Amino acid sequence: MPDDLIRFTLNGRRIAVPSTRGHLGDLLRHELGETGTHIGCEHGVCGACNVVMDGRVTRSCLTLAVQVDGAEIETIEHAGNDRCGAALQDAFVARNAFQCGYCTPGMIMTARELLSENAAPGRAEIRDAISGNLCRCTGYQAIVEAISDAAEALRETADD
Repeated sequence: MPDDLIRFTLNGRRIAVPSTRGHLGDLLRHELGETGTHIGCEHGVCGACNVVMDGRVTRSCLTLAVQVDGAEIETIEHAGNDRCGAALQDAFVARNAFQCGYCTPGMIMTARELLSENAAPGRAEIRDAISGNLCRCTGYQAIVEAISDAAEALRETADD
């Protein structure tokens, strides 16, 4: 009898769940209680469902749950556990870079990836990085400023 489980690492803990035909976003939200992963458009356009899969930002609405077998998945619930995620969360609050907050988890996951690759992005680079994340509330300026502030804070603390 074949093994009918999906095994992966979620936020640092090993998970085994029954195989499903659904997408990763639904598995995370409805079966595993990781409700910070928001499902927006379900077409891969808005970025609200972004998670990190094996070190890269991934749209959980376009990823079938069975595709994560053996993978390492990180959600927004775990993002604040590292310096970059915590700096981004602090900067988003300080800059009021959210209003309804629906896009915020996906924005932070995307920004973490950017800052892991570029410690000092310019405003244009930040805008380019988040161009796949839609926000209907803020007009993006506060988000760009928050990401820039977080990058600066991370550079300052790296010197300590």
